[in-house]
Amino acid sequence: MEISIQPIVTEKATKLSEKLNRYTFRVSPEANKYQIKQLVEKLYGVKVVNVNTALVRGKNKSRWTKSGLLRGKTNAYKKAFITVGEGQTIDFYSNI
Repeated sequence: MEISIQPIVTEKATKLSEKLNRYTFRVSPEANKYQIKQLVEKLYGVKVVNVNTALVRGKNKSRWTKSGLLRGKTNAYKKAFITVGEGQTIDFYSNI
């Protein structure tokens, strides 16, 4: 099974990383905590202390157009909160 992982870089996620040394990722819905921990340790070379996950439900969206009201829904996804060891950081911009 292939696990995809993408960092979430928002204002709230940045505050979490600065204060609590906790980073946020968008992961595959079928991935479990052990697989996420192994992947982050392998990709970023840090020691993962804790992994918390949350299922984010899709939001209902609607907009008015010339043809009328269009309704849709965003996709649901899984979010992982990764706590790394003291003094360690993850640099998302090193690959650019």
